[in-house]
Amino acid sequence: MLQKYWQNWLSKRFQFTQHKQLSQRDVLVFIYQQGYLYLVLIVITFIAGVNYANNLILGFCFLISAVLCISFYLTFKQLHGLTVELVADEVGQVGQALQLHFYFHQPLARSRYLYIQVNQQRHQVLINQHKQHFTLSFYAEQRGQFKYPVMQIYALYPFGLVRAWTYFYHQKSSWIAPKPQYLATDNKSQQHHFEPDMDEFRELRNYQSGESLHAVSWKQVARGQGLYIKVFEQFQQQNQSIEIHYVHMPSQSHEERLALMMGLVAQCEQQQLAYSLHLPHTQLALGMGSQQLLQAKLLLAQA
Repeated sequence: MLQKYWQNWLSKRFQFTQHKQLSQRDVLVFIYQQGYLYLVLIVITFIAGVNYANNLILGFCFLISAVLCISFYLTFKQLHGLTVELVADEVGQVGQALQLHFYFHQPLARSRYLYIQVNQQRHQVLINQHKQHFTLSFYAEQRGQFKYPVMQIYALYPFGLVRAWTYFYHQKSSWIAPKPQYLATDNKSQQHHFEPDMDEFRELRNYQSGESLHAVSWKQVARGQGLYIKVFEQFQQQNQSIEIHYVHMPSQSHEERLALMMGLVAQCEQQQLAYSLHLPHTQLALGMGSQQLLQAKLLLAQA
């Protein structure tokens, strides 16, 4: 119960959308690990100095106490006044790196020795310029909406006796497109005979990797019979666009259909063919290029 209340309080106080300048309210400071041993040393020297009325031991006690107090201030200043901006990739893909970009800004160029911790991973960052960039990579295992985990930035400078830290509960999320899945390119165990689709049609043969998608027999694909190329005696004109339909994908699984569509999109982009997507509740107009690919990934991620 107490832990749940604590987590709710942290998520409300340290919400982060895109841009924030760390103020006193955003930075937490407390003694860190070996700092507790340092406190024991202070107590021991103080007791020894009082018991033996030894001013030299008391003077040493006050000196190391001052070092601890100064550590609180110096460690706190490592984070205070730092401006952090987070920019996430809008769309990623299963099996590929999803980038989260940190942009650090500081009014005066001075060295800040920081750590960024995400889950069990810790990354060391040195900031010594007015503007600096750092990138974190995430890998999503499932298609759909990806929510970023809680991130923590902290400092132990200069002696490691005190830790100053802050949390980032990133409110924005990214979309993950399915991993491309390609249709089977060979089916030697069965021989199929098909009616000609056009005049001068000669035969159907197995699709080979790298071939153009212009002459693919999409009727056979929709029937689940594999990927075949139409061969004509005199084939001079080629279609310059491809329509990719959800209902024509040779699978009953929703996720597999989307993966097959993603595979066709990747092939179209590789061969510089214009394509359109037809999903149950939306569609993507005919096009090609980086923006078309981004929109296709987004629609397949949200489907």
